[in-house]
Amino acid sequence: MSEKYILSIDQGTTGTTVLLVDKNAEVFAKSYREIKQYYPQPAWVEHDAEEIWESVEFCIADLLSKNNLDWNDIDSIGITNQRETTVLWDSKTAKPLHKAIVWQCRRTVNICDKLRSSSQGKIIKEKTGLLVDAYFSATKLQWLLDTYDPDRKLAISGEIKFGTIDTWLMYKLSDGRFHLTDHTNASRTMLYNIQTNDWDTELLEIFNIPRKILPDIKNSSEFYFNAGPDKNIPVCGVAGDQQAALYGHGAWDSGTIKNTYGTGCFMMINTGCKRIQSDNGLLTTIACDENGAPVYALEGSVFIAGAVIQYLRDELELIDTAAESEKIAQELDNNGGVYFVPAFTGLGAPWWDGNARGAISGLTRGSSKKHIVRAALESIAYQTADIFSLMLKESGLDPKEIKVDGGASENKFLMQFQSDLLSITIEKNSKTELTALGAAGLAGIYNHFWGSPEKFRQLNLKSVAYYPRKEYNSPMKKYQKEWKEAVKKVLC
Repeated sequence: MSEKYILSIDQGTTGTTVLLVDKNAEVFAKSYREIKQYYPQPAWVEHDAEEIWESVEFCIADLLSKNNLDWNDIDSIGITNQRETTVLWDSKTAKPLHKAIVWQCRRTVNICDKLRSSSQGKIIKEKTGLLVDAYFSATKLQWLLDTYDPDRKLAISGEIKFGTIDTWLMYKLSDGRFHLTDHTNASRTMLYNIQTNDWDTELLEIFNIPRKILPDIKNSSEFYFNAGPDKNIPVCGVAGDQQAALYGHGAWDSGTIKNTYGTGCFMMINTGCKRIQSDNGLLTTIACDENGAPVYALEGSVFIAGAVIQYLRDELELIDTAAESEKIAQELDNNGGVYFVPAFTGLGAPWWDGNARGAISGLTRGSSKKHIVRAALESIAYQTADIFSLMLKESGLDPKEIKVDGGASENKFLMQFQSDLLSITIEKNSKTELTALGAAGLAGIYNHFWGSPEKFRQLNLKSVAYYPRKEYNSPMKKYQKEWKEAVKKVLC
């Protein structure tokens, strides 16, 4: 009998990755397809949901064809996705009514400002663990409904449906048979009560969203439905990208922490059964335990991380490839007093200023493109440090290391700088696809592919460590102080 694989779909902000994962939690094969970014107005960001689905179809077909496999070689399917991105579609035709509104999009800032200044803002935060912000799905969905279904007739009748990207993909995978999500994705909509673990009637009333438009919620490791040409491949692992990465690291014990360096930067600490409400800009959210059931976590979000390196490459044309940034930064002894605050779509935790915009400060006649490149890389570490210090203070937990993953974690300069800045060990998993592996892990736990959660964790322990250098302690304090002064200049 030939070996079977878990098919893991990782639908991200800039593209779709699909993996075939073997019994040793190793990537047997991989396919990737980039998706187009749309910017119809300043600070508005959109995706074509049909293109997203086509990218998934392409990657699956590409994997099977190039590896001489078919659907019978698939044990089960896991899905992980960019969170908060919002799709509204016709339930009969499965055609989107509008382009997907991406998590980065700021078009509903004014709606959020009004809610925050009212008594409803406190209700939303208490029930959801989230700050009222355009980042989350609720106001995106409200905007779409106000535009395409202002009287809510289509929503109430069930003619249109809402979903984050996981829900959209499952609707397409099931040929419109199932409208589902998991707790981790639901907890990012600003419509989900993290105490009751369900959609909240009062929240739906605040945003004027009919319940019928929302998907049903399941655990992250649970049978969803059968997919594939013969409808015999179980979809049984689903989680938002950051929660999937946490699971991929095996960080399902209280006090374990990870940071994903992707388009954005997302730090998450597992707090187990303890719900911690932040007063300073962190989010209380839902992660999952070793069996995929809901637990609490604290999260800090950096909107622009790896995307600032893309900006250097694509808009400023200072580098040809992202990898060049490491070599350039290492050629300098210091940052020359240059600081890059990449507030292209506002600032996340702990600032939460949706109107802040990016700036490069400290330029002198001696500043070169190398200083700007290094400053861009350093900005990722500074933003992470802002979140980490706040997370320790509010959680009362004392992690001994930070587990890291994501594309920018491959940058050796950045990882060493991060370790020096935080005075903590950085453990970069030797496997690069932790988000997709997390989704595969959740699917495999349900379908008994790994044997046990602990067996899966043991398969993913190998890592590269960066240790803080004591001689850098004093310069790092100076850098952090100057970084905070640079941030103040862009706050509105």
